Amino acid sequence: MAAALRGRAGPGGAPALWRLQSRRQSSFDVAVVGAGIVGLATARELLQRHPSLALAVLEKEQEPAHHQSGRNSGVIHSGIYYTPGSLKARLCVQGAALCYRYCDQKGIPYKQCGKLIVAVEQDEIPRLKALYERGLQNNVPGLKLIGAKEIQEKEPFCRGLMALDSPYTGIVDYKQVAQSYARDFQEAGGTILTGFEVTDMEMAKESPAQSEDGLKYPVIVRSKKGQEVTCGHVLTCAGLHSDRLARISGCSPQPRIVPFRGDYLLLKPEKSYLVKGNIYPVPNPRFPFLGFHFTPRMDGSVWLGPNAVLAFKREGYKLLDFSPGDFLDAVTYSGLWKLVLRNVSYGLEELYRAFSLSAQVRQLQRFIPEVTTDDVLRGPSGVRAQALDSEGNLVDDFVFDGGSGPVGSRILHVRNAPSPAATSSLAIAAAIAAEAQRRFQL
Repeated sequence: MAAALRGRAGPGGAPALWRLQSRRQSSFDVAVVGAGIVGLATARELLQRHPSLALAVLEKEQEPAHHQSGRNSGVIHSGIYYTPGSLKARLCVQGAALCYRYCDQKGIPYKQCGKLIVAVEQDEIPRLKALYERGLQNNVPGLKLIGAKEIQEKEPFCRGLMALDSPYTGIVDYKQVAQSYARDFQEAGGTILTGFEVTDMEMAKESPAQSEDGLKYPVIVRSKKGQEVTCGHVLTCAGLHSDRLARISGCSPQPRIVPFRGDYLLLKPEKSYLVKGNIYPVPNPRFPFLGFHFTPRMDGSVWLGPNAVLAFKREGYKLLDFSPGDFLDAVTYSGLWKLVLRNVSYGLEELYRAFSLSAQVRQLQRFIPEVTTDDVLRGPSGVRAQALDSEGNLVDDFVFDGGSGPVGSRILHVRNAPSPAATSSLAIAAAIAAEAQRRFQL
């Protein structure tokens, strides 16, 4: 039976959640599938805009923010990297400001510790300057280029020729932020049903006895355990499973989700003095991911990494985790093979580093030469829901779409919400709520 979550204050005022039994079948004006940070922010925003509506969040796990939202680096991004004019760029800059403001209002701790994007080779300097110009176009506050002396003033153990200084970048515990969104939603009258893994959606069959409900709540959403809710409209924010939910609702199967696991190292506590703020490499446009970086955490630890390797299970956080279905989904997709063939050397290097601690440390020593293999431990992992088109291109921007037909016309899917989705969550939520209002005439 699905359980309904309600909020209460935990130790120190931090949001805590507990479960209460709910009816086996309920009716809602809108059901949001997925209690990650984007789903919760969206549900919260919808209820603020439409307080008379009955809203539910359906979550397959027993707690909110169990996957990507609770397994990330915790960086509040400033919006430097993204194509000017893109949704990513606009929503990240807006979202960072909203995130800081929200944390201030709710008393959620964060640190605006800044970030240096560091060029360690001469051929990286033109790319760094281009990144600076892009950040200015995106209206990122406080950006400046600094030289080797200023790098050492900010990060005494970091070497570099030039760096892009982003003082607006910060860190926060996004799981705590997501749980605070959940508490806001519940206190406004929303319901979160946990243990509800959506496996089917269909239109209710007309019957005289249910004609009124059938008109108001025509969509039946079923779980793996046979639970049902009926609703007027559905929003899906399902991250690693967004393509599968689109498919079962009769919407486009593209773009497909291919999972990439990122493994972090941990700097031993006695070596945490080596890092003050975020230290990132200059992105190489030939490769699809950012590369190894240094990330301080709210608990005082320092994460190093991550790498990026194909995950053989969509929720596989260990090196040898394997799901036959998820594996076949990935390797039978032509788009993945096109991506692999364009990045063979990069992929092999990443795979080697996944097994070799010393290879990972060599990447880190480009920036902080004092780091050795004795200073690090293997740390946590996360899985990135990477949307990939049929030509093997990484879908770089946020993607929202719906479908046609009786069910598809009543659904709005968040198809791609990669980093910086956590930073952008409140801005994304506002965009989704506006789109839902337009499509569904709420």
